[in-house]
Amino acid sequence: MSKFTAKDKLSAVLRYLYGKETHAAIAKSIGTHKSMVGVWVMQYEKHGAEAFITSYTRHSTQFKLDVLNYMNSHGTSPNETAAIFQISSPSLIRKWRSQFQSQGIDALILKKKGRPAMKKENKKATPMEGSVEALQAEVERLRMENAYFKKVECLSSKQGKITKQDKAQVVFELRTEFPVKALLKFAGIPRSTYYYYVKTFGSPDKHAEVKTMIQAIYHEHKGRYGYRRIRDELRNLGQLVNHKKVQRLMKELGLKSIVRMKKYRSYKGKIGRIAPNILDRNFQAGKPNEKWVTDITEFKLFGEKLYLSPMLDLFNGEIIAYTIDSRPRYSLVSNMLEDAFKRLSDKDHLLIHTDQGWHYQMGKYQHALKEKKITQSMSRKGNCYDNAVIENFFGILKSEFLYTQQFESVEHFKRELAKYIDYYNCKRIKTKLKGLSPVQYRTQTLQIA
Repeated sequence: MSKFTAKDKLSAVLRYLYGKETHAAIAKSIGTHKSMVGVWVMQYEKHGAEAFITSYTRHSTQFKLDVLNYMNSHGTSPNETAAIFQISSPSLIRKWRSQFQSQGIDALILKKKGRPAMKKENKKATPMEGSVEALQAEVERLRMENAYFKKVECLSSKQGKITKQDKAQVVFELRTEFPVKALLKFAGIPRSTYYYYVKTFGSPDKHAEVKTMIQAIYHEHKGRYGYRRIRDELRNLGQLVNHKKVQRLMKELGLKSIVRMKKYRSYKGKIGRIAPNILDRNFQAGKPNEKWVTDITEFKLFGEKLYLSPMLDLFNGEIIAYTIDSRPRYSLVSNMLEDAFKRLSDKDHLLIHTDQGWHYQMGKYQHALKEKKITQSMSRKGNCYDNAVIENFFGILKSEFLYTQQFESVEHFKRELAKYIDYYNCKRIKTKLKGLSPVQYRTQTLQIA
C-alpha cells in the first residue's frame, strides 16, 4: 500500500494551488520530499483528480519504450514524464532508463510473477543428428563464431592482446544477432563480468591521459623501460602514480620491458698476478672517480664478432670511456684505459675492479695502473656477482640496444652504439639515482658540493 492515499495527494496539491504554502513547506508537514509534491502538482494539472487513482496495471515493454523515447526526444525530466504518462513514481522511469542503457531492451521485458515452473524433462526434444533443425542450429552456431572471431581479430590487430573488457565489448555488439548466453559461453567470460563492463561502456576512461604518457615514454625509450622506470619518468613529468597502477596499465596496453641475455666470458686461466678482491661487492661510491669497474662483452653481427670494453664509474653508473674491436686483444683494454685516465686529477684516489680476465692479469695493464697510483681489485674466480654492476650494464645494453634494433652493417652498429651510450649516460633515468640520468646526477651532486 502506498504511504499517501489519493485524498492525501489531492489535499497537498490544493494547499499549494489555492494557498500560500511552498512545495517544501507542504512536504515537511506531511513527511515527504518537496520534489514529490511537485510531481503531484504536475499530475493534477495534466489529468486532474483522476491522476491519483491507484492503478495496478503492469506496464508493457512497448509502453516503457514509448516513455523513454518521449523523454529523450522532448528533453523532459523523469518527474515531468511521470506526470504526462500518469506514472505513480518517477523512480520507475529512472529504473527503466538505467536497465535499458546497461542491458538493452531485454531488461524491459515483463517477467512472470511467482516461482518459475519446474522444468519438464524432454519438453523440448533435442534435434536428431542430421535433421533439418540440427543443421540449422549448427549453421547458426558457426555464423555466431564467425562473427565473433571477425570482431576479435580487428581488436587484436590494434593492440595485440584481447582482454575480458574486449570480449565483453564484442558480446555487447553482437547481442542483437545472437543469444547473449551463447555468446558469453563461447567468449568464456562470466555473465556478471559482462554486465560489469557493459555499465562502463560510453563513460570516459579516467586513465586515458596517463596511458598516453606511458605509451609515449615506453616508445621513446624503445621498450627499454619497465614499470618502475616509467613510474619515475611520470613523476619527473609531474604525474604522481603508484608503481602498481603503472604495472597494471602497462599490462592493459600490452607493454612489457625487454628480457636481458647473457654475456661473453674472457677468463683464460691464471697467466699473471691475481689481485685481491678489495672492492668486496661494496658498489657504493661517495664521489666521482673513486671506484671504477670494467669488463669485456662480445657481439655477433653479420658473421663477425665484435668486442666492447667499457669503463663504468660506480658513483653514478656513467660509462666514462669505451673501445670496440673485432678481436679481444690487449689494445682493446689499453686504449680504453688511456681515454678513461683523462678523467682523473691529482686529487683522485681510484680503485679499478675487474674479473680475472687475461687482459687484467697482464704486466702491462698492472704497470699502467701502478703509474697512476691506482689500486687494483679482482673478483673471485668464477664469481660474476663480485662484478655485478658491469654485468648488469651488459645485460641492459643487449636487451635495450642489440636485440631491439636492425643494423645495416658493422659500421652502422658502431654509430648506433655511440648514440646509445650517449643516451644511457645523459637521458636514461635510474631509480637509485632519484629518477635522474648518470650525467644529471653527477652534475647535480657537484653543484651542491
